[in-house]
Amino acid sequence: MPELTTGQPAPDFSLPDAAGHLVKLSDFRGRKVVLYFYPADDTPGCTKEACDFRDNKAQFDAVGAAIIGVSPDGGASHEQFARKYDLPFVLLSDPDHRVAELYGVWKERSLMGNLIFGIERSTFLIDEQGNLVNEFRKVKVDGHVEFVLNLVQ
Repeated sequence: MPELTTGQPAPDFSLPDAAGHLVKLSDFRGRKVVLYFYPADDTPGCTKEACDFRDNKAQFDAVGAAIIGVSPDGGASHEQFARKYDLPFVLLSDPDHRVAELYGVWKERSLMGNLIFGIERSTFLIDEQGNLVNEFRKVKVDGHVEFVLNLVQ
């Protein structure tokens, strides 16, 4: 798998949204994209991150930036998560972690002393032409969304 390089085209992909409709990254050409990968719906850190994006969505919209969340969870889980927290942006399902691997965020990690594979919380900024502008790995939730917003403004 080739390494991601800023300034180069972000890898295109298509994944199903909560309703099962296929969404392609290339569908967002002409807009900035905040593509964020998160481990699981309705867990404390992921909920805080999603709600931070929700609470700042108007500012992202004002600069023409779309927000896309990706996790291994299925459509029903995404639908429930979005409804429970009133999330007004696209959540995509990557159950076979194909796209997570493409972006290098499917990692071995420790959970309660056990090594497992899962999503390493990460965010990618993509410009209007579909090029990777910035990437943030091993994201800490507190302050992250505001930091990303400052970069896209």
